[in-house]
Amino acid sequence: MHQRLSHLRRDERGMTLVFVGAGLAAFLAATTLAIDVGMYMTAKSQAQNSADAAAHAGAVALAFNDYNDRTPTGPAVRSALTTGLSNKVLKQSVSLTAADVTFPTSPTGQNDRVAVTVYRTTARGNAVPTFMARIFGVTSADIIASATAQAAPANAETCVMPFTIPDKWIENSDSSGTADGPWSPSSTFDINRTQGNSQNTGVALANPDVYVPPWQTGATGYNASTDKGLQIILKNNNQNKVAPSMYNPWDFPGSTGGNDYRNNIAGCNQNIVKIQDNMTPENGNMVGPTKDGVDALVAQDSSAYWDTGCNCVMGSAYAKSPRIAVIPLYNPMLYAQGQQSGKSQPQLQVANYLGFFIEGIDGSGNVTGRVTPVSGIISGAPTIAAFPMAIRIVN
Repeated sequence: MHQRLSHLRRDERGMTLVFVGAGLAAFLAATTLAIDVGMYMTAKSQAQNSADAAAHAGAVALAFNDYNDRTPTGPAVRSALTTGLSNKVLKQSVSLTAADVTFPTSPTGQNDRVAVTVYRTTARGNAVPTFMARIFGVTSADIIASATAQAAPANAETCVMPFTIPDKWIENSDSSGTADGPWSPSSTFDINRTQGNSQNTGVALANPDVYVPPWQTGATGYNASTDKGLQIILKNNNQNKVAPSMYNPWDFPGSTGGNDYRNNIAGCNQNIVKIQDNMTPENGNMVGPTKDGVDALVAQDSSAYWDTGCNCVMGSAYAKSPRIAVIPLYNPMLYAQGQQSGKSQPQLQVANYLGFFIEGIDGSGNVTGRVTPVSGIISGAPTIAAFPMAIRIVN
């Protein structure tokens, strides 16, 4: 008996079942990790893509459709919903409602952000089902993803036009001191009395026109929302007037002469132009090259037109018509002060930009167009009240 009990104590044949059972448990755990956790990570990534795309679309609509409409039926919310729902998670749409689209303020206090949260959760009735984890009683997993996009004022541009007009100001008086506000495209910027074509009289107006640049509080410049659709006819400037309807040709770094000027209108000069840069005035009036360049630009998208019903470009062959130009706006105060000091060349400092859909040009070189929102880039800190907007995901 003693020998039999001693033999049983040393018998290891039953350990095989123990090892098989432990191995099977490890295999199931590894399978769960490989399949369900992998599926969860894929779903999480796709949900984040949905949230990112929705927030970006909402910010684009906020900047270019209606910056003030943040209602559940407004373009920002509708664009966010449409885009978010079209980006599926494991072949199923996320849960996304108007209440999931919010408009938080940025750290600077600007109301320029769109935040979106998308769901695939049990509470929303669309949780992601598990496969192997069901063995352990886990039948589904909740997925939530959030993103915030910002429509931030830009302070730099590429592909700008080689001609410039003044930024908008508060119109108080004409050159004789007579009150003549409000501002219109036919206004002139006046801070001193004039005498003939001379601005250098040294006699200040009692109620001069006022300009505040976009990097200061209370900026007076063009606004993409309130000025959208405004028609302006641009004429070649004789350098005696500061007027919205008068344009001044200028030279890009490395560009001189009529051919470069024409090509910079019809094409895209990749030089980055920043707010507060100085532009070099072009010596000639460039009427001929302006007409040639604008004609070539219009021909690239000849079917496009400005629709006053939607207050937007219609009929374009492009997602964004090449006829939507970016015009650098110069600081009218510096220009006027230079005139009064007797400078031979006006100071053309970039103060802002203007989105401008070019409708056409006549034989005299007068360019007709409409103010329209336009995108830009940010180089350094954004400028508080710049006209163009840069769309970016911020978190």
